[in-house]
Amino acid sequence: MPPPPRDLTIRPATVSDLPRVVALFAAADGNERDQGKADQQPLDPSYASALLAMARDTYNRLYVADVAGHVAGVFQLTILQHVAHRGGRIAQVETVFVDPSERGAGVGEAMMRWAIEEARRGGCFRIQLTSYKERARAHGFYERLGFVATHEGMKLPLR
Repeated sequence: MPPPPRDLTIRPATVSDLPRVVALFAAADGNERDQGKADQQPLDPSYASALLAMARDTYNRLYVADVAGHVAGVFQLTILQHVAHRGGRIAQVETVFVDPSERGAGVGEAMMRWAIEEARRGGCFRIQLTSYKERARAHGFYERLGFVATHEGMKLPLR
């Protein structure tokens, strides 16, 4: 894997990042939920409401990979407090997307390595993620970073 761009920083997402972030969500393979939303002007206010709610929660944040002032990737990192595991903490990574034009340039690896280190700093004993079954390329990427498929996930749509 190539080294990340030298001018890459990981930072919390801001409301001004949302049009770009939603465009990354919409560009993702099989992501019907946000397709068409990225072109709406103004952007649906539910995105900003969700981001502002997350900003008040120190254990749940949306981050962007900023390359020279351009949002090249996005991911969510949530710290889950457990009673099991002797009250241990687990980091959960979700909505990992890299701009298709930036894939293979080290942006995704930089985001994931940052998330792993942030989980360690947060006292987590494990970091985990979910990924749609059809995303074989993403699964190979996560495996190269040391992730192992240990569970079968299930979902129940509520709407």
